[in-house]
Amino acid sequence: MIPTPHIECNDKNVIAKTVLMPGDPLRAKFIAETFLTDVVKFNNVRNMFGYTGTYKGKRISVMGSGMGMPSIGIYSYELYKFYDVENIVRIGSCGAYTDKLNLYDVILVDDCWSQSTYAKTQSGYDKDVLEASKELNDRAAKYAEELNIPIVRGRIHSSDVFYAGNFDAYKGYRDEHGCLAAEMESFALFANAKVLDKKAACLLTVSDSLVTHEETTSEERQNAFTKMMEIALEFAE
Repeated sequence: MIPTPHIECNDKNVIAKTVLMPGDPLRAKFIAETFLTDVVKFNNVRNMFGYTGTYKGKRISVMGSGMGMPSIGIYSYELYKFYDVENIVRIGSCGAYTDKLNLYDVILVDDCWSQSTYAKTQSGYDKDVLEASKELNDRAAKYAEELNIPIVRGRIHSSDVFYAGNFDAYKGYRDEHGCLAAEMESFALFANAKVLDKKAACLLTVSDSLVTHEETTSEERQNAFTKMMEIALEFAE
């Protein structure tokens, strides 16, 4: 079924087997223009830009996912199911739950905890933790070390709610569930990968801290999170 309702590309061969997915489509544009050569734009629908290009001889695609689980749930499912994508690497921002994390630190997500009903509604999966692909994570850790880019590994909180009514609830998510930080997409991505027997990983850059209240600007989030981009580009295949 191509093109799909949300991706206008009518040739599945245009999209590479590995897709990097930032939330922001302008971050996808930045990656394509900064790191890739021979770039082809394959999606404009809803301004959710998608590109395929070459990085050090490898074909790689990059596409925005939008914000939240329903959005990445749609795009990642269509890429996996209808465009034969094998690997999706989310490269996003997160809010730190601990003062041991600083702005711009890079997190490699081992697994995510969530209160979301996304996976249960989709496939009946009723647990609250989903894991990243060990194969992709091992490759990411290896290349991060080769690039001399420090990473923090662990569990994150994948949330449906950005503006939580109880601001201090994050302390319970941290202390009771071991969550280092919060984001809003990885649980749905990992659920789709599990259902479709594909691989998924998630690299995050700390954009703000719920503990210290430090934060980056929207422009910095769009253009300055290059370390996680470099790791993802290097280990993609």
